[in-house]
Amino acid sequence: MILNVRGADAHQKPTFPGFENVWTPVALSSEVRSAPLPVVIAGTRVVLFRGPAGAIAALVDRCPHRGVALSLGRVVDGCIECPFHGWRLDVAGNVAHVPLNPDAKLGSLGGVALPTRERAGQIWMFTGLEPTGEPAISERLEAPDVRVTGVRAEWGAHWTRAMENMLDWAHLPFVHRRTIGKSLVSRVHERMEVKWETTPWGASSHIELDGKPEPGSLDMRWPNQMNLFIPVPERTLIMAVACVPKTETTTTMLLVMARSFMRSPLFDGLFHRKNLQIALEDKAIVESSSPSEIPRAQDEQSVRTDGFTLHFRKRYDRELRSS
Repeated sequence: MILNVRGADAHQKPTFPGFENVWTPVALSSEVRSAPLPVVIAGTRVVLFRGPAGAIAALVDRCPHRGVALSLGRVVDGCIECPFHGWRLDVAGNVAHVPLNPDAKLGSLGGVALPTRERAGQIWMFTGLEPTGEPAISERLEAPDVRVTGVRAEWGAHWTRAMENMLDWAHLPFVHRRTIGKSLVSRVHERMEVKWETTPWGASSHIELDGKPEPGSLDMRWPNQMNLFIPVPERTLIMAVACVPKTETTTTMLLVMARSFMRSPLFDGLFHRKNLQIALEDKAIVESSSPSEIPRAQDEQSVRTDGFTLHFRKRYDRELRSS
């Protein structure tokens, strides 16, 4: 879908400070049903809704008529209807109907539509005028034998602190000593090597302890999704976390689990609770970080096991950090 800017809204193209021109998950597919869903991405209000045949759409959450939040309206015949004067906008942002004005020049009226994709149980959106490439999604999240479900949480931290935490192997035996880091608690005296390599979609990593590779791996899907591949013999279990910027001090965490076993919806709640438990272990730690946004690499002290997170930090400095 191409961004649509018309008429009086032409000077109000959306901006996403510190998060421009990237693909990001913004919601779970299950959250967008018959009613509009409002979200905030890097300070910009967006409304998600389903158009004809269930196609997903994202518009800047502002009616071009009088600035009312479109998300307060309803979806009618595949269009979102403004609650103020009933203007209807289609999935491309075109004004399809203006009540009481049969002579309205619809071609000169329109809102702002943003590019979207619905994949791997999530709604992805591009934070710019023209989409670049496609979302960086692991093929293992889209395998036909995998069930993908998720929940959301809100953290009081800048998204970069949350994301860096997701890429940090060394915190596992301390913050997650009772969950995913349990097996490492007795081994903190060993030497950890964080091995990583860049890829077209970000970077992939794993660890070694005293020179021996540990099972499992972790991907950074640029810019803000982590995929943790949890070793389960002959099965797939993936924790996919997206750290979605909401404001300068708040982050929406989309916590997704993908599994090739126990695929009945009856088990979704079990996996959601486990994912929320692990995220809650991180939450207080990340929210206590100061400053809220990660500083430049030279402004904090680092050691060898920080190499992978520093890779993320340096790329953020180059590509996204606001001047």
